[in-house]
Amino acid sequence: MQRFQKASLLAGTIMAGAMFATPAYAQTETVSDSAEETTESTAITVIGSRIKRADLESTNPVAVVSSEEFRLTGAVNVEQVLNTLPQVLPGVTGFSNNPGNGNVTLNLRNLGATRTLVLVNGRRWMLSDTSQLVDANTIPQFLLSNVEVLTGGASAIYGTDAVSGVVNFNLREVEGLELNGTYSLTGEGDGARYQFNAAIGSAFDDGRGAVTLYSSYSRRDPIFQGAREFSRRAAADGCIAPGSADAQGIGRPFTGGIAAAGCATRGGELGYLPGGSPTGPIATIVAPGGTFIFNPTGGGTRTFQDPADLYNFAPDNYLQLGQERYLGGAYGRYEFTDGIEAYAEVSFVRNEVPTQLAPTPAGVSAPLFVNSPFFNDQTRAVLNTNPANAALGPNYRDTQVSFRFNQLSGRISNFDRDAFRVLGGVRGDITDSLRFDAYYNYARTTNTVLQRGNISRSRYINALTVEFVPGSTTELRCQSAAARSAGCLPINPFGLGLATQGAIDYISVNATNVTTSELINGVASVNGELFSLGLGGEDVAFAAGVEYRKVRAEFIPDEFLSSGDVLGFNAGQPTAGSYDVREVFGELRIPVLEDTIIHRLELNGAFRYSDYSLPAIGGTFTYNLGGDFAPIEGLRFRGTYARAVRAPNTQDLFGGASTGFPGAIDPCSDRGPVAQQTAELRAFCIQSGVPAANVFQRSVQPAAQIQANFGGNPNVLEETSDTWTVGAVIQPTFIPRLNVTVDYFNIVIDGTIGVLGGGFANSIDFCFNTIRNPADQLCQPFFGTRNPVNGALGETAGGRNPLIGSANVGRLETSGIDFQVDYSVPLFGGDLSFFYLGTWLDKLRNTPLLLVPERVNINEGTFGAPEYRHNVRVSYSGGPLTASVRWRHEGSTQDGRIKNTFSGTTRTGLDPSLIPTPTIDAYNYIDLALSADISETLQLNAGVNNLFDKQPPILGTAQEQANTLPSFFDVLGRDFFVGVNFRF
Repeated sequence: MQRFQKASLLAGTIMAGAMFATPAYAQTETVSDSAEETTESTAITVIGSRIKRADLESTNPVAVVSSEEFRLTGAVNVEQVLNTLPQVLPGVTGFSNNPGNGNVTLNLRNLGATRTLVLVNGRRWMLSDTSQLVDANTIPQFLLSNVEVLTGGASAIYGTDAVSGVVNFNLREVEGLELNGTYSLTGEGDGARYQFNAAIGSAFDDGRGAVTLYSSYSRRDPIFQGAREFSRRAAADGCIAPGSADAQGIGRPFTGGIAAAGCATRGGELGYLPGGSPTGPIATIVAPGGTFIFNPTGGGTRTFQDPADLYNFAPDNYLQLGQERYLGGAYGRYEFTDGIEAYAEVSFVRNEVPTQLAPTPAGVSAPLFVNSPFFNDQTRAVLNTNPANAALGPNYRDTQVSFRFNQLSGRISNFDRDAFRVLGGVRGDITDSLRFDAYYNYARTTNTVLQRGNISRSRYINALTVEFVPGSTTELRCQSAAARSAGCLPINPFGLGLATQGAIDYISVNATNVTTSELINGVASVNGELFSLGLGGEDVAFAAGVEYRKVRAEFIPDEFLSSGDVLGFNAGQPTAGSYDVREVFGELRIPVLEDTIIHRLELNGAFRYSDYSLPAIGGTFTYNLGGDFAPIEGLRFRGTYARAVRAPNTQDLFGGASTGFPGAIDPCSDRGPVAQQTAELRAFCIQSGVPAANVFQRSVQPAAQIQANFGGNPNVLEETSDTWTVGAVIQPTFIPRLNVTVDYFNIVIDGTIGVLGGGFANSIDFCFNTIRNPADQLCQPFFGTRNPVNGALGETAGGRNPLIGSANVGRLETSGIDFQVDYSVPLFGGDLSFFYLGTWLDKLRNTPLLLVPERVNINEGTFGAPEYRHNVRVSYSGGPLTASVRWRHEGSTQDGRIKNTFSGTTRTGLDPSLIPTPTIDAYNYIDLALSADISETLQLNAGVNNLFDKQPPILGTAQEQANTLPSFFDVLGRDFFVGVNFRF
């Protein structure tokens, strides 16, 4: 029987009495071939309900991941397993360098991490930042008994944030001493990850109490993008010769990219070319004749060549982030009187994660001294074509200067997170059929971000604005006396490595930012049984209670960053705010009948009323209804409907304006589709501040990113969602140990909280191509912010940063079907187990702006959102050995930019007859694992993930980072792990 239980763990899920809708990798009650060998199950609480029940059946679709799955994959962090589930799409992970903040977040159904509620032992965990997200790095993975994943709205049970679903991490009690460790290394010999864990626990006082203490240390070595072929060169979309590879060795795993409509007619084909940034380690200047680059030896200039002169920023970025983590804590319980026990949990976390970007790219407008010895006569002639500075005279020419500070360092951010959580509660029996539970939970997290590689904009301009030292015609000094007194030294970026260290030190500034977040949560509830309806079913059961919750967060930026005088990292203003909510909730389970006419019929429902301190929201009401119908034993149908909400978080409400660099197309530049460049658009561009001669020119948008400011809005309302699920559980009595589940889900979220207009790119597109009304709120950010000389937006281009705030902007909707099959049979003296979990995605749609409901982004089947995914694990356990193989499948996808172009949801003016849709073929990964019980106290396990070293696809400008989707595809290649576990 012990070997059979282990095989069940390794296979995944064996359901006890139609347990869950989509259980994955779950340890459940084993089923004997003999009817006499049944075991009475004890009352537990299943996720998605507060009602105790003798059976493990749930109306809600729930996936359960056993602790054994973490061991079989060599996982150090929880996302390494959870992100492989078909229901979960990666959020922020250990491969998220830019964007990235050291967090690991969970993203159910690809609806966003802020809509996924994370619990530990059924209670809220510590928050990580102003967005009220939970960092999964803070959860002690090695102590998990299982992880329950409920998809769909559950606000009636758990409150706000449970819109797309709930992930609940259950910790186990330890008996004795456990010491274990895991070591992983890629096939390239880099990216080492190791973890050492210790836990000690014991029951005491004849089992009336139990306590567990634990500690953990883990470390992950970084990998730079230059260490892998697919990421060592920034890739760009473009035309190439048919069948050829580009000169830089950028691979082309699939046909296509996005390029000009005439690409195919010119005899070329769409592909990926060497890309990068126009800002390099040698300064460029902008003049009426174009963009010029200085010769590497300094002095002369020549026309900037694209792509030959593009700076390859990729090798300076992390592919895998480094990490160092310390965990410690304790939890326990004690029955201080018959039927009533106290319980407590204490957790401490220290997590350090660095990110690194290429050295600062600095673009400023400065009055250059044309008589400077930095320039020769050719360069002076180019400079003299620019306008003279009004204050300094004709010897100074206002010039756009771009330079990358490679002589300083990369832009490094060290995210240091210190967090703790304390929880205390009492639970027990009031009567034989009535129980209570009350607890108080407090958590606080402090994030300290140390940044290096920042450049002061004003100091840089001071160092560029020079004059001759009095009495000299060769020696330079900073023109401003005030700047000289502050240590200003002239800087020479007009050649490779010509800037002096003193000048670099003067303009560089380090920064420290601090974020704190707090959670206060108190819950009191009762649950029990009432009466029987007399039709063979169990007693009607209920749960009811009250809850108080308060969240507070504060972001204190470095004075330098908040001043806005910053080049390198995004500037930001302080954020501070809090709100609380008082709630009352109830739940009812009605077993109507059992083995009377039909096998079973059950109804259930729940409600929650929440009173927020936020005037814009006030009170909200959430609820769910469900039913369970089994016409015969072994066949069960179930369905639920749920209304859920997500209240805005402190960042949504109180976020101070911060600077970002979103990728977008300014329709007034030449980057927009030619077909849209109409006379009406030209007139509106001129009205917005673009000089007539510059309309539809590159000078309006010199870079692919546009600098803008983003902030909160205290009037943001809550999001609301509606979830429908319908499913069937099949457990044929004539095939013991076979379990099949099929569940349909449909989730619609209205009033999604996001950036005004659904994002900067959408806002500027809607304003200039659809609305064309300066008074409209979507157009206001783009009026009065353009550079009057070239018409460009953003401070880096000489204009002002448009301000884009939070708003309830759109709708998200998704639907699909989850499938599961698991089966286990005795074989050759051991046990063979098979597990399959798959999801077919019917719909994943985003309406970015409800004001324009006909424009819907179709995301199912696009990069990062395949229409079909599955996990298959087959394991054999015989004696002390267990061998297991896992097959991860990601279905084929296509470029959503092209897909939406020709679905009618967006209008780019591209001709579908000329542009093939870039497609990624299906991806398959094979993982192997072997476990051996050497003795009763020693267990060894080893394995290899991505056995065949499958490399990720290159996505050009459709990438997230590193030319691909590094959190979705396996970017490490073949990856080995070994582990050892001692139990005493």
